[in-house]
Amino acid sequence: MSIQKPKGTQDLLPGEVEKWQYIEAKARELCQRFNYREIRTPIFEHTELFQRGVGETTDIVEKEMYTFLDKGDRSISLRPEGTAGVVRAYVENKLYGEPDVSKLYYIGPMFRYEQPQAGRYRQLHQFGIEAFGSVDPSIDAEVIALGYTFYSEVGIKDVTVEINSVGNPAVRAAYRDTIQQFFAPVKDKLCKDCQSRYDRNPMRILDCKIDQKYCEGAPTILEHLDEECSVHFQAVQKYLTEMNIPFRINPRLVRGLDYYTHTAFEYKAAGIGAIDTIGGGGRYNGLVGQIGGNDQPGVGLGLGLERTLLILQAQGVEIPTTKPLDVYLIGLGEAAEQEIPRLLHQLRLEGLKAEKDYLGRKIKAQMKSADRYQAHHVAILGDDELSRGEITVKTMATGEQQTMKLDSFAAEMRKLREQ
Repeated sequence: MSIQKPKGTQDLLPGEVEKWQYIEAKARELCQRFNYREIRTPIFEHTELFQRGVGETTDIVEKEMYTFLDKGDRSISLRPEGTAGVVRAYVENKLYGEPDVSKLYYIGPMFRYEQPQAGRYRQLHQFGIEAFGSVDPSIDAEVIALGYTFYSEVGIKDVTVEINSVGNPAVRAAYRDTIQQFFAPVKDKLCKDCQSRYDRNPMRILDCKIDQKYCEGAPTILEHLDEECSVHFQAVQKYLTEMNIPFRINPRLVRGLDYYTHTAFEYKAAGIGAIDTIGGGGRYNGLVGQIGGNDQPGVGLGLGLERTLLILQAQGVEIPTTKPLDVYLIGLGEAAEQEIPRLLHQLRLEGLKAEKDYLGRKIKAQMKSADRYQAHHVAILGDDELSRGEITVKTMATGEQQTMKLDSFAAEMRKLREQ
């Protein structure tokens, strides 16, 4: 029996992986413009980090984490999301001592044990950003704007932004009592998960896909905001409007993680079945303190790369997957063929994308190979040309040929490609 990849994972093959490189490059370039610096954290962490950071009542911690004991009997979990690990690194490495706001981004795999479906994998990939140290609502708007700009610049159309305020701890405590009273008459009719949430985190019932019929007429947290939360939320809306970021308020948006305060938001786009959320985030004042640091406010987002690519495919957006060869080298004759590897290396040192035949094929087959690589030029070296210190270069688009000196061939090819 042949060994196959684990359920819920995928192989990213040549031709497909270039699409990933394209959107990852866009994410990095965008973060550079917004002055976010890259951070790379371990793929696995102590389980306690996610229990404290993500929340023990969340589906992620209760059902979806890959958790195991290592050889020292320590409980270790593969990271299910990026924020908790970044916060841990921020605290452990004392980045809070920097004089400016710490603005960080990450790109990498996350792991969740859930039923695979379109846009949902057990190994998934996220692009995320985190900003620590400021309560300014303009940085909430900046984070939302960066995500919206990412989707726009990779070519996704009709992305909508939904925002809400989930208040501060005092507001949430008061709202918790209100929402429990609302759901009390139907508690026994709720799904098993929501019956558990009723006592531990009743706001999460509003996020349940099964029990939406019981949520009609539920009081919203927006009706319970204090002045601080209301002023913050109004300012976020003002900044988004001035940035021309389209948004709508969704008073039931609570997100699936326990650490959010004030602003919560999601990006929506149709095209991958029942799933329409392609990314989201929010503010998490208090999370740094929960994880053991001197408390600092924070705000961030996480965007699913698999879902991004599926939406691009559904919308018919073409992503460049190949970069044509600059030069394809052909050697005719034993001495010429032995010279080709040296010339090939020189071309590559000059920054050119170059290739040769490794299968001992005839010149006709090698020319077909050059066509498949979409080579701009084919350079042909025969034994006679080698003895004269020359090489013939053919421009594939026009069929024009010219002769170059071997001792300056690589430099001349670079100049030719720069024209």
